[in-house]
Amino acid sequence: MSDTVETLDDLKNLSEDGGSPEAVVNVEPKIDQFGRAYGTGRRKSAVARVWIKPGSGKITVNGKDQAEYFARPVLQMIIEQPLIAAERRGEFDVICTVKGSGLSGQAGAVRHGISRALVAYEPSLRPVLKPFGFMTRDPRTVERKKYGRAKARRSFQFSKR
Repeated sequence: MSDTVETLDDLKNLSEDGGSPEAVVNVEPKIDQFGRAYGTGRRKSAVARVWIKPGSGKITVNGKDQAEYFARPVLQMIIEQPLIAAERRGEFDVICTVKGSGLSGQAGAVRHGISRALVAYEPSLRPVLKPFGFMTRDPRTVERKKYGRAKARRSFQFSKR
């Protein structure tokens, strides 16, 4: 790289010449010998291991159907968001195991895992899923309890006497 960038105009011209992110998408899919792609999803303290393979669109969580495991419709909707955004609903069978946290955290972990597995299976879907935030791990976790406090921030009741 012999050209040096000294001004913002030089940087703008450099990006117009061929530094576009669409041209760089040349990643090979990561598919195992069984035709599956794998993705690990995390949310709060939940961890989901997700495998996707071409199929009828069945989603299995810990050996149960998704409607049985996640009874609330909101949680089922959260799980299906990456498939809907990528327009792949009904094309892939999803098998996942999830542990830790509660149902809401587990649903978020499964969504993250499905997104990562879709990108592993079809790398061209990354620009589609990234703007929705499905590829980003949500960093919010429970704050730890501090010593001298009742909870993480709550103090003990103050008494003057």
